[in-house]
Amino acid sequence: MDNKPAQERRETWVPGAVIVGAGPSGLAAAACLAARGVPATVLERSDSLASTWRHRMYDRLALHLPKRFCELPLLPFPEEYPTYPSKDQFVAYMEAYAAAAGVAPRFGATVEEAAFDAAVGAWRVRLDGGEVLMARWLVVATGENAEPRVPDFPGMQKFAGCAMHTSEYKSGEQFAGKKVLVVGCGNSGMEVSLDLCRHGAKPSMVVRNTVHVLPREMFGLSTFGIAMALLRWLPIQLVDRFLLTAAHLILGNTGQFGLRRPKTGPIELKNLTGRTPVLDVGTLDHIKSGKIKVVGAVKEMTRQGVRFTDGKEEQFDTIILATGYRSNVPSWLKDAGDLFTREGISKVPFPNSWRGRNGLYTVGFTQRGLLGTSSDALNVAKDIHCQWRERDRSAINVLEISNSSF
Repeated sequence: MDNKPAQERRETWVPGAVIVGAGPSGLAAAACLAARGVPATVLERSDSLASTWRHRMYDRLALHLPKRFCELPLLPFPEEYPTYPSKDQFVAYMEAYAAAAGVAPRFGATVEEAAFDAAVGAWRVRLDGGEVLMARWLVVATGENAEPRVPDFPGMQKFAGCAMHTSEYKSGEQFAGKKVLVVGCGNSGMEVSLDLCRHGAKPSMVVRNTVHVLPREMFGLSTFGIAMALLRWLPIQLVDRFLLTAAHLILGNTGQFGLRRPKTGPIELKNLTGRTPVLDVGTLDHIKSGKIKVVGAVKEMTRQGVRFTDGKEEQFDTIILATGYRSNVPSWLKDAGDLFTREGISKVPFPNSWRGRNGLYTVGFTQRGLLGTSSDALNVAKDIHCQWRERDRSAINVLEISNSSF
């Protein structure tokens, strides 16, 4: 812990909670606390709220789930929004959400370290400029997707073409006529491949492992909505069996196109590993037609392209890494106790992953998207509010005792 005098550390006690992150998780936590009369200081390292959505997502992105499953507590999406709002519409919703709740984050505030000080019973949150904020409660809301996950392929420095992560990709327009390798077959990899195809590029998509591909809608209804409804009455295994049977009827045998399914069903696999099934928005048709080529795992990069694990080599103009994101929590949070793994993922399964020890809370680490975020935010606000009220009652009792002595 920093041993400099308090004057040099510029320590400031802040009322209520310190929330790290001004994405959906941080805004939801702040809004729910504000609704209960508990103040919060929201710290955001970038220059805007919802910065990941604003700056790191591709242009064609829309929510993969219907908006009713993605709205945050206390404010629904506008009625005029489509069922699957676009990226820009979601950012606008976030701005309206913050304004409605009166949440004003501190932008450009990068947290270098947060550690619990047992001597004073508070969290010390040190910013990159040296300022130290002290608060009774700390809410970690930086999320599971704070930093791009970039694999270090052998020969990566040799590649003469353009290599980028999907966080840098905006549109396939600039890749028209070019051979592009997309590394990864999750929702981002599938959708980037589709976008490239629609802009006249020649995409190949790396599929290393098994993957569940489901239609985004079944029989005119949201696949996710159907699954949630069935889970109220049926065990996971039966719901998975229904989803896979329906998916086979609608999509056919995906295995014959290089998209082999895992032995474990999609919902059970999500609960066990966090792996999200792909909700198809048109990519599969282009794979079936041959416009998107499915290839195996990459062994190494070469000057002109890549060498695959089967020994084949192929030339590419561009390589796009759809390899996901990772948590940055281990780089700044100390004294996390039993709440986080060394990779910054919650150790505690949903729905009890939101509370740690010594006033430490998390929002958005459930691997359950915006639904999990909403659940966390409501729970965190309720729990902190109970302690906040207890503090007020204690202050009133002290005042009454003090007054009675005169």
